[in-house]
Amino acid sequence: MANLLAKKTLDVIMAESAEHGQNTLRRVLGPINLMTLGIGAIIGAGIFVLTGAAAAKYAGPAIILSFILSALACTFAGLCYSEFASLIPIAGSAYTYAYATLGELFAWIIGWDLILEYAFGAATVASGWSGYVLSFLQDYGIRIPPQFASAHGEMLVNYNNHWEHLSRIQDTLISQHINPDSLPHMGAYFDLVAFLAILTVTVILVIGIKESANFNSAIVIVKVAVVLVFIGVVGFYFLGHTGQFWKNWHPFLPPNLGSYGEFGWSGVARGAGVIFFAYIGFDAVSTAAQEAKNPQKDMPIGILGSLVICTILYILVSGLLTGVVPYTSLNVSDPVAVGIDAVPGVRWGSFLVKVGAILGLATVMLVMLLGQSRVFYSMSHDGLLPQWAGAIHPRFRTPWISTSIVGAFVAIFAALIPIDVLGELVSIGTLLAFVIVCAGVWVLRRKSPDLHRPFRTPWVPLVPILGIVVSLILMASLPLSTWLRLIVWLIVGLVLYFTYGKKHSRVQQGLQAAPAATPTQSAH
Repeated sequence: MANLLAKKTLDVIMAESAEHGQNTLRRVLGPINLMTLGIGAIIGAGIFVLTGAAAAKYAGPAIILSFILSALACTFAGLCYSEFASLIPIAGSAYTYAYATLGELFAWIIGWDLILEYAFGAATVASGWSGYVLSFLQDYGIRIPPQFASAHGEMLVNYNNHWEHLSRIQDTLISQHINPDSLPHMGAYFDLVAFLAILTVTVILVIGIKESANFNSAIVIVKVAVVLVFIGVVGFYFLGHTGQFWKNWHPFLPPNLGSYGEFGWSGVARGAGVIFFAYIGFDAVSTAAQEAKNPQKDMPIGILGSLVICTILYILVSGLLTGVVPYTSLNVSDPVAVGIDAVPGVRWGSFLVKVGAILGLATVMLVMLLGQSRVFYSMSHDGLLPQWAGAIHPRFRTPWISTSIVGAFVAIFAALIPIDVLGELVSIGTLLAFVIVCAGVWVLRRKSPDLHRPFRTPWVPLVPILGIVVSLILMASLPLSTWLRLIVWLIVGLVLYFTYGKKHSRVQQGLQAAPAATPTQSAH
């Protein structure tokens, strides 16, 4: 058992982070790049999709409190991530932190678990992105055959001359007393749009981290501008129609309807669990630590800065949205478009929001796939995965093989599999990572209190304990089926670890001193 908990020493990790040469990642990212990576991952489904459904079904106008609660949980974890990212500036995120503090077995578990967050998360987002692109193209008379417009087995219906996902508009049809069976309908075979989207993002990631970051930064500027336009338009409308907004905000916390999670304080908690997916992605910033110019200083700025900015935007959007439109009318696939269309004279609102959603979800895919390939790179570097997973392209200086293979698999997942349950799987995978990172900060503070920490998590052990407790509570709120899928996924991962990873582990083989003797380092 002791061998299973063997740790990768901080000296070895720091030596690896100082390596140079064509076989290493390129340090080119500044604090703005890192912050926009975080914003690129966070702003997406949270603002453009989840806000309306969570308000209509669970929390009402108090969805604002749900966002604050979710942000609080992420802040505890974000502070712990910031300490580790500045102390251990190397690719791998929670995987590397667990290796240094809790041991190899925990590191493998969290590395395997991060696939749920990054790879399956990118597939989930690609499916949502495809739906927005399909709707946008149909607005301009461009029609993709419905058989190739969604994942295999998903049902589409023709409503108002648009092919729509039945699951997304079912409530609308019921409210209008329309029988879905009376509409033209068709089952999909292959989501061509999602497939091509993932392949495009993969090519961008292979070409280079600087190019990927610049592409991401440009799109983040556009989509944040879209969000700010919504806040500005609806906010200006609020100044002249405060009575309408106060009426829609009352009651701010609708009474409980008799079951847990449907309004009342339990609804706020349930809403926080649902929109937690909206915050997933800030931790992907930590996977780029080995490509940051000054990680000790810039990583905390990137992680915490993106969290703060996105939380403020979420609160403003959710508050204005539930004010301009009654929360009971927001259980739709495009609630922000509905909100801006409610402002008289703003007919371009739907176009604006769809463009923002398309751009927003595109950058989420980019950051998640970037995070996944960097975790594979670290695991390969440690011998837990085959060497090809860590191969660096001599020109682009990116882990091109793992990026390409992961991209191909994610493209197939997004195109073929209806991934309704993957949102919950992504959430539980992320929360497990949060638990391990928070525990790791606490353990390292006790075992190595004198280490130089460029960024120190305040109030240890209180903050790590709160991060663990809140994450476990949110995990407990997820369905039993999600837990069972997580357990099965981890069992598969453990089989791979004991049949390959443990036998090839550099730590297990006693090769901790190897990095100090590499030709790359001796040349410098």
